[in-house]
Amino acid sequence: MASNTPRESTKIRLYLLAACLLLWCGGICLRLVYLQIFRYGSFEQRAQRQQQRTVDVSARRGIIYDRAGRELAMSVSVDSAFAVPTEIPDLAGTVSLISRITKSDPHELLARCKAAKTFCWVARKADAETAERIRSMNLRGIYFEKESKRFYPKRELAAQVIGYVGTDDEGLSGIEREYDDQMRGKPGEMLISVDARRKWFGSVEKQPVPGENVVLTIDQQIQYIAERELQAALERTHAESGTVIVENPRTGEILALANRPTFNPNLTREITPEKLKNHAVSDVYEPGSTFKLVTISAALDEKLTTPQEVFDCQMGSIVINGMRIHDSKPHGLLPVSDILAESSDVGSIKIGMRLGDDRFYKYIRAFGFGQQTGIELPGETRGLTKPPNRWSRVSFAAISMGQEIGITPLQLAGLVSTMANDGLWAAPRIVAATTEPQSTPQMIAFHPAEQRRVISALTAAQMRQMMQGVVLHGTGKKALLEGYSSAGKTGTAQKVDPATHAYSHTKYVASFAGFAPINNPVITVAVILDSAVGLHQGGQVSAPVFQRVAQQVLEYLHTPHDVELPLSRQLLLASHRVKEQDVAEGSPDHLGDTLDVAEAAGANPAPGPIQNAAGPSSASAGTAVVPAALRKHDAIPEETPKPPLAANLPSGTATPEHLPASGTVVLDIEQGGIVVPSFTGKGVRAAIEVAQENGLDLDAVGSGLAQWQSPPAGTRVLSGSKVTVKFGR
Repeated sequence: MASNTPRESTKIRLYLLAACLLLWCGGICLRLVYLQIFRYGSFEQRAQRQQQRTVDVSARRGIIYDRAGRELAMSVSVDSAFAVPTEIPDLAGTVSLISRITKSDPHELLARCKAAKTFCWVARKADAETAERIRSMNLRGIYFEKESKRFYPKRELAAQVIGYVGTDDEGLSGIEREYDDQMRGKPGEMLISVDARRKWFGSVEKQPVPGENVVLTIDQQIQYIAERELQAALERTHAESGTVIVENPRTGEILALANRPTFNPNLTREITPEKLKNHAVSDVYEPGSTFKLVTISAALDEKLTTPQEVFDCQMGSIVINGMRIHDSKPHGLLPVSDILAESSDVGSIKIGMRLGDDRFYKYIRAFGFGQQTGIELPGETRGLTKPPNRWSRVSFAAISMGQEIGITPLQLAGLVSTMANDGLWAAPRIVAATTEPQSTPQMIAFHPAEQRRVISALTAAQMRQMMQGVVLHGTGKKALLEGYSSAGKTGTAQKVDPATHAYSHTKYVASFAGFAPINNPVITVAVILDSAVGLHQGGQVSAPVFQRVAQQVLEYLHTPHDVELPLSRQLLLASHRVKEQDVAEGSPDHLGDTLDVAEAAGANPAPGPIQNAAGPSSASAGTAVVPAALRKHDAIPEETPKPPLAANLPSGTATPEHLPASGTVVLDIEQGGIVVPSFTGKGVRAAIEVAQENGLDLDAVGSGLAQWQSPPAGTRVLSGSKVTVKFGR
């Protein structure tokens, strides 16, 4: 037994050793199972945080077009520089060098890089010069990625309408903000990875989806005319700000919306709140005498007066509940038509007294005051109105002449357009449609919004004739056009002094709103100048702007003249048309002469003739397209990016305007409703039968044969609309 003791002892030690090894291996296996199975997810996430990062790749933002398919806002490919801090040996020194080039805060950039470790933007969407300077230093750990950057080729043109975007392509104002969700698209994803040797590599895991395009009702050429004349007016009058609106009164399309001061959306650092403000939709001011259109049209519509009725204007002075109100100059006996033409406050108050508070307020609301128009722009205000139960004893008198009520320039344009549109108020629209990005040309149909009747067609016709008197012999003589009849109303309103809360004797808002031609209005133009220095009345400073804008726009739209021109002017225009035809046929010899002749004729049309698919005089139908041969003579200033940005352009091109667009659009106007037939020469019975056949309501005035009608023949109206026909012998 004793001899086996050492051997047994050895076995026991071997067994113990084997047991320990088995326990050790079992523990390792259990630990491996725990780490590989139970903790696998957390370790994988930790490894990804250390070695990988997913970065959003911004989608190409949708293009903003004008009504003829010309790009007003687009996206171009630019370089963005980013750092992989783990690869940079001297992070502080590298960040300092880049900060000097980008003019950013080096401490903030260094803190971001230290926090990110694997990925940090150091120059996001840099301009060509900045990107080239960073690239030339060949810094270790600095890489470049192509991104989409917003670009506005027309610079300040329609800046408040279009708006601008931030660094992350987020719309911050204008259409860019209002249609941000549709235009942004869906971003893609890029995977950033670092291998065992700390080398960076990346790949796009998910392709971005481009955003939708937006087509505006604005015409680039008309917008340029409006902005050019507004800028010239501000330089002459030294006004603080100004607005010009050009609208199609039949459909509510905004053809131009100009504001001053303005900004260049390509230079976001120079944008200030004052420049960003869209005065056309956000400014509220007392309209002054332009509001007499509401007072007089309401009284005519209620059959409380006629254009020929004479009122005693009491030599320009009247007392209402103890408050004396004066005209700008004394007037005695005036018919209603001259009360409007001479802008008599006393006469307007006497007409307003016949209406009464409730009826007057009904028409104020019917014309759209005190409520938003619904235009597709952010920041629109409703204006300031109050119900009759909150009126003071003199409110009806003050409102009759345009005080104690606040309106926007856009609402003023809508008021005048209602007169031009036979008493129908059409909601203003500035966006025709949104479209999916595609490479083939598209035809965009504009669907006018529903219209509502405010005054009868007869009342509207009477108002048009009286508003023509304002231009012919009243306060708006400076709005007289060459070759076209025009009508409108002047307005001059005192501003309230914020310090004293009383009316200022030095600050005025001057306005003029009108339309042309009289019998078949094509455009409505509203001009508002705030705080002009020196001459400040609407007829003195705003009416001339209307004249210059309307004259050029009507010529640009090839609207037929309805007033005979002087012989010398006819010869110049005939010469212009001959040369215009040569250009359209491709003759390059007369390209430069065409513009010279047009300017010598005094029309100052927008550069280049147009081709209109639906007739020469229609602003609401068809498509205005500037021939490609004249594009190089386009006077609209454009901004051209520097060579690195143009590197991706097709051969032979030089500006982003010629980048291959995601879709070429052409705006077409949907012509709904019923075409008004001609009643001229028909008897009353025959005219009634024709009206019934066409689904129209005939308002016959007089007897005999039809001599005059409103709306004119060829106008499209809603079913059941009233047509006023005057009969005579």
